[in-house]
Amino acid sequence: MKHFEPSTVLQSLPKQFFAALVARAGIASAAGHDVINLGQGNPDMPTPAHIVEALQAAAANPLNHKYPPFRGHRYLKEAVAGFYDREYGVRLEPDSEVAVLFGGKTGLVEVVQCLLNPGDTALVPDPGYPDYWSGIELARAAMEMMPLTAENGFLPDYGTICPEAADKAKLMFLNYPNNPTGAVATEAFFRDTVKFAGQHNLCVVHDFAYAAIGYDGVRPPSYLQTPGAKDNGIEIYTLSKTYNMAGWRVAFAVGNASVIESLNLLQDHMYVSLFGAVQEAAAAALTGAQVCVQENLDRYEARRNLLIGGLRELGWKVEAPGGSFFAWLPVPAGYTSQSFADLLLDEAHVVVAPGIGFGEYGEGYVRVGLVSDEARLAEAVKRIAGLKLFAPGR
Repeated sequence: MKHFEPSTVLQSLPKQFFAALVARAGIASAAGHDVINLGQGNPDMPTPAHIVEALQAAAANPLNHKYPPFRGHRYLKEAVAGFYDREYGVRLEPDSEVAVLFGGKTGLVEVVQCLLNPGDTALVPDPGYPDYWSGIELARAAMEMMPLTAENGFLPDYGTICPEAADKAKLMFLNYPNNPTGAVATEAFFRDTVKFAGQHNLCVVHDFAYAAIGYDGVRPPSYLQTPGAKDNGIEIYTLSKTYNMAGWRVAFAVGNASVIESLNLLQDHMYVSLFGAVQEAAAAALTGAQVCVQENLDRYEARRNLLIGGLRELGWKVEAPGGSFFAWLPVPAGYTSQSFADLLLDEAHVVVAPGIGFGEYGEGYVRVGLVSDEARLAEAVKRIAGLKLFAPGR
């Protein structure tokens, strides 16, 4: 069979970090080991029943068997606007300030195609979600990395960014609660962001994937709550984490009308919007009872407390995340992030994500997911204890 070479763009894409992680875990499982996979961010709890029931009813409606409107049903965009008004006090115009997306990841890649030309620059957090890099590479654009360090609460320090680089950049990615560090942004930081973006004519793209997951009574703020934020930015919100709908592939972008129009225009040429039944179920999630969201948060917080408490008892000096369903843990002396992840997989059959996969400043850390139940997390702690890497009480 003739082999056709993929395009230069496809050949230049970053290696899919999580695919390699899954492959290594699969090899260990195939060898007969009981592998505890804490390396991914796939919610383990089911979608709430009332959302599933809304999908089932909508799927039986013949109207949903036709092409939906190109830019999504207005009832869903109205539900999004109502959700933002209720949850964050942010007013949105459904037709001009809301774009329906095929999952948050899709929107993060698409927005780069909408705003950057070949050779343009984006400011990108390091460590950060690797798919930011993919969109930038597809646009043949360049990245200027913004280090996230523990000393600055894993927030970018705008005072250390070269002014010339900031002036050259057109777009900046932010993500709070943060993947992979678990950090939560403050309102003061977002005010600084609006000011910085205005000074350098930047479009801010805030990836709000973990919006509903903030611990110790702290509610993660929306970027759009900040005065002036809509003038220079958008926020991308996915239903994947808030409602355990990762496989449903439904999200939305909200904010600056010109960017929303560009996203809609690009999608006009790629899709005919989401299956109508999924749109109905998404609207039911946003407008219905939100008890399930609090129950989700309570489970993650209990898991966080069990994991962090157990690791501290081993003598591992770790910080509890302020949000997201990830913990960002420093590796023991003498290990790199990759070698420590390899040790945990090979000796304890526990999968974690090496920090280097999230950028240069991820070195020295591993990311651990809270998407396994408490019994499995406790078992992971027990296995790590068996490696005798730490001195309890020291």
